[in-house]
Amino acid sequence: MPLSPSAPRELIHTRAIECLGYRRADGLWEIEARIRDTKTYPFKNRWRGEVEPGAPLHDMQVRLTIDENFTIHEAEATTDASPHRICPEAAPPMAALKGLKIAPGWMKAVKAKLGGTHGCTHLVELLGPMATTAFQTLYPVLAKRAAEAPPDARPRMIDSCYAWSAERDLIREFYPPHYTGPGPATAAKETAS
Repeated sequence: MPLSPSAPRELIHTRAIECLGYRRADGLWEIEARIRDTKTYPFKNRWRGEVEPGAPLHDMQVRLTIDENFTIHEAEATTDASPHRICPEAAPPMAALKGLKIAPGWMKAVKAKLGGTHGCTHLVELLGPMATTAFQTLYPVLAKRAAEAPPDARPRMIDSCYAWSAERDLIREFYPPHYTGPGPATAAKETAS
């Protein structure tokens, strides 16, 4: 379902964020993200001079190399376009993420290492969607672990979002022992969609 029709308008700014997940031949995984900000009009920049429409104000990338337990083995970043000459100096501190685990409290741990003046706001912003991309990328691993778990084990996605709330029909239908909403739990569906 699309958004409702908008009032007449003119596009001024585009922020594009792309996240990609890769399985490496050596058993590790790579999650890459890129943020790119562009304007539809020319503007002057103290460092770069005239920035033409469509030229990136920000063009930055991050790569995290992780294992199947979501532990970071390597973290790197690059800044190819920025509004200030000093901005690329904020890329190397990303290496401080090595050893952290993408898990509950992820962004709190990231901000403890790279928050404020210790890192680049735009690069740090990428780390939230990169975490969810990591979970989507490692889905085959997670699905295998779930299939091998004891039948009464609580699936980790329960209470992770609105749809997966333990009080929702989705849980009542697929994971009845973990359903906490009104009404009785029903048997799990024979086939999942």
